[in-house]
Amino acid sequence: MFDIIPKKGGLCNVEGFYFEGVNIGMKEKEPDIAFIRSDVLCDVEALFTTNRFMAAPLKHYKRYPKDFKTNFLLINSKNANAMTSQKGIEDIDEILKIAKEKLPSIQNPIMSSTGVIGYRLNLQKIISSFDKFDFQKRDSDSVAKAIMTTDSFKKEIAFEVLLEDGKSFNIAAICKGAGMINPAMATMLCFILSDANIPKEDMKELLEKHVDTTFNAISVDGDTSTNDTVMLLSNKKSGVYQKEAFSEALRQIMMNLALLIVKDGEGANKVVAFEVKGAKNDDEAKTAAKALSNSLLVKTAVFGEDPNWGRIASTIGSCGCECDEESLSICYDDVVVYSRDKRELDEETERRACKVMKKESFRIKCDLGVGEGSFTAYGCDLSYDYVKINADYRT
Repeated sequence: MFDIIPKKGGLCNVEGFYFEGVNIGMKEKEPDIAFIRSDVLCDVEALFTTNRFMAAPLKHYKRYPKDFKTNFLLINSKNANAMTSQKGIEDIDEILKIAKEKLPSIQNPIMSSTGVIGYRLNLQKIISSFDKFDFQKRDSDSVAKAIMTTDSFKKEIAFEVLLEDGKSFNIAAICKGAGMINPAMATMLCFILSDANIPKEDMKELLEKHVDTTFNAISVDGDTSTNDTVMLLSNKKSGVYQKEAFSEALRQIMMNLALLIVKDGEGANKVVAFEVKGAKNDDEAKTAAKALSNSLLVKTAVFGEDPNWGRIASTIGSCGCECDEESLSICYDDVVVYSRDKRELDEETERRACKVMKKESFRIKCDLGVGEGSFTAYGCDLSYDYVKINADYRT
């Protein structure tokens, strides 16, 4: 048995880590670069984008051996350092070389970036951060804000995990993401810190286990970035670990942050769970659910609060999974809008379905009726503001 207790203060709940975000002129006023430092070496595991044009920081990380440890992470916003060729990696080498000169205790430093694709980093500005940072500071708020791009709010979460014997460990995370979100790791950065005494092999196993139903199950616009990263660092300072408890806490961290990304989808007003069951198998359920969460026509219907089940059925029918109109049923929450015996929306059903769609969050439930497979994907509506935000993103 164990208890998972929400805590305020974000990353500050995890023993042995230090962090701060500062402004170096890439944003007008808000923090735009941050560090995370541990006073001991950490085990680290990460999952990255499926985009073939993987950004330079990810390539730099992959040069380290699989069993490496680190105690320093540098994160910048406004510039993705993607599609910058070998020069992008060399720029990271130069930046981290100077970081080690400023703070000789740094070992195997990592860099992460988010922002506009296709531009090399401004080395002068980024290097200037090392004279602004207070490497003894613990300011979770400024780090969560530093990694934001088009995000409208910061995303951080923390838990204390209390075991049956009275011992406990902590896990906390920050995350950014609002646009270019597709259920293939989403466009996001997520940094998870823990003082749990977790074996390295469990870190990889549990990250991979939970990413599929969290960050890999959300969509804002169907685009996948070059920089997507979910990173877990543990300094083991609590000396405490229980696999089942850690797994559930990690799942909750990732699920909560994934849903915050959908909620913050650029211009989004509604969060929708696309629940598919009765599919031939889980893989086909996943295909259908993700197709629904990505469909522009479905997203615009959600924005317009139009219970047009035809768009739902059409998307399922075109996604490649086994389905049949005789066995299909579609519900908005518990309002049945389509089934074998209910083909056309009557006035009362449409009124009830529209009422569901006026809520900030609801479920569209689809039973394919051909098997036992199930999966739930998460998405949002597509509003006028999405176009406005992304039309002038670079300028």
